[in-house]
Formats: sequence, C-alpha cells, structure tokens
Amino acid sequence: MSSKDSLCQKFTEKAELVSAFVTTIKTEDEALDYTINLCDKKQACQLLVSGCEEGLSDKAGELCETKQTKVIAAPGLKKTLYKELAAKSEKAGFNCIDSGMRDLLAGIDIGFTYAEYGIADTGTLMLDCPGEELRLSTMISEFHVCVLPTSKIKANTYEVEKMMLTRMKKTPDYMAYITGASRTADIERVLALGVHGPLELHILLLEDD
Repeated sequence: MSSKDSLCQKFTEKAELVSAFVTTIKTEDEALDYTINLCDKKQACQLLVSGCEEGLSDKAGELCETKQTKVIAAPGLKKTLYKELAAKSEKAGFNCIDSGMRDLLAGIDIGFTYAEYGIADTGTLMLDCPGEELRLSTMISEFHVCVLPTSKIKANTYEVEKMMLTRMKKTPDYMAYITGASRTADIERVLALGVHGPLELHILLLEDD
C-alpha cells in the first residue's frame, strides 16, 4: 500500500469513528451530484417561528411557512463550480446561495465546502474560513458536505505547522478544525448529535493525483 493510500485509509477510519460519512469520488461533478442527491433524500429543515403551534391568523400562518424550499449554502467556491451547483440545485427545486446566511439561521439544509487539509491521525478537516459566510455554512446547516482532495491529507498537525505559521500572519484569519458531526454531552452526560452544529458530516475524498 502506498503512503498516500495509507493516509487515506487512516483518515477514513478515524473520521468514521466520530460518525462522519466518508466517500471516495473521482471528479468534482460527482461531489455536486452527491450533494444534490443527499439534499433530495433528507427532510427539509423548517424555520419554526415562536408560536407557530398555536391557532394563528392567516397572515401569521403564512409567516410560519416562510421556509419551504430546501437550501444549499456554498460560499467560497470557485465561480465555475458554484455556477454548476446552482444550476443542478435549480433543476432539483432547491435554492443555492453563497451569501445571506444570517437571514436563514434556522433553515439551511446543506453546507457545501472545500477543505484546506485533512489530518489522518484524528480524521480532522481544516477549513480556511476568513469570511463569516463560510463559517456559518459549516455551523448552521443540518448536513455539512466537505470535499477533501486526497493530496491534502497529512499524517498529523506537525505537517501543516509551516502553513499555519504563514497563515497566522495574514488578517483576517480563521482556520476551522472539524472532527465529526457536532456533539455534546452537557445534558445529564447523554451524548447528543447536532446540538451545536451540523447533525451529519459527509466527507468526499477527491482523488486529485
């Protein structure tokens, strides 16, 4: 087994141990199709306005139905890739956005991103998120789909130390480390997924060399 294959295997094993779904793909188009299919299968997350469970006037009832279309948030992508995803989303009846995340804080179905690096030792994704829109897409979506080129998988954090030192010199700077789906055991020590972030993390390993 080559060094690259070994790293991919280890990354996959570690990521799956923390409830991530890992799939190998050969092209970016496969990544887009995976995202569209996943969005199609999942139940739409609903924007629940306080009091919607009560008897309301017609006008107030309409407010509770403001989130009907599934939303894919994909900020920070290269223009050609975003255009392709937006076209596939429109065809499937979904709304694809690359901004305005604050207006949909309880209604983003899927956040679609690209990872900067992957750490095999822990199955961790590293995302360069200098802008708010990209950070929000990884935190307030129900499902997070992240593309990780296999050439970007490193054995451990020591192998990205030089990059990090360089990156810290620029502003604004925000590097997100994501390991598995969001989880907490704050409430009576019972493990719960999706409380502080996405309920599911889907990692697409893109064979790029």
